[in-house]
Amino acid sequence: RWLPVPLVLTRLLMIEESGRVVAVEGDFAWIESERTSACGSCAVSKGCGTSAIAKVFGRRRMQLRVVNRINARVGDDVVVGISESGLLRGSLAVYAAPLAGLFTGALTGHLAGRQLLAAGSDLLAIGGALGGFLAALLWLRHFSRTSAKDAAYQPVVLRQHMTIGSH
Repeated sequence: RWLPVPLVLTRLLMIEESGRVVAVEGDFAWIESERTSACGSCAVSKGCGTSAIAKVFGRRRMQLRVVNRINARVGDDVVVGISESGLLRGSLAVYAAPLAGLFTGALTGHLAGRQLLAAGSDLLAIGGALGGFLAALLWLRHFSRTSAKDAAYQPVVLRQHMTIGSH
């Protein structure tokens, strides 16, 4: 079962995106959303490199499996949200852990090389970097499995998306 997310978090600190329910599987819904950039609303989009890249890749549809708390049905337009802090912590783990492992391993290998060999050895630093990187990947694997059941890291259906003219 999912750990409940406090009501305060569901209203204040969520990053939201609109989508349509394309399938329902038990407590989950598959949401299809169109991947867009924020360039359309930006005043300088014509002279921006990001805007040019967004035009090359175009608008692509993506599907995402989310916790379906409101029992949305296939065809419903919904608003999906993910905890801002969960997204930040998850991103930090994915990006920082491998780098930290790489640099810590390289430093450890370098220092071990200086202690064991008078001249030191770059091979020990390289080996330490690879070892630290692999250790960080193993930690990420554990983090991923643990966070997969933590509601703070899961996108959820927050509400039905009301459009003008709908009842």
